[in-house]
Amino acid sequence: MTSNDRRLGDRILAALELSLEQEHLDVAEHLARALEETLTRFGGPDAVDHRELSAGMLQAFDRLDELRRAAHRLP
Repeated sequence: MTSNDRRLGDRILAALELSLEQEHLDVAEHLARALEETLTRFGGPDAVDHRELSAGMLQAFDRLDELRRAAHRLP
């Protein structure tokens, strides 16, 4: 296990990807919020986060949006 695999955000992202693969929308929603929280928890509420989202995170959020649309039958 590399040091990046030990970061909480990486583990949450892996769980989010699995929930998306299994089309568990409710779980994916919770994990997406948890992932967002891990990205902003250091620095306090007024801190500006200058980190860019990884390609994997962007892809997961896109897949979550697709799953939401499918679940709610949106175009």
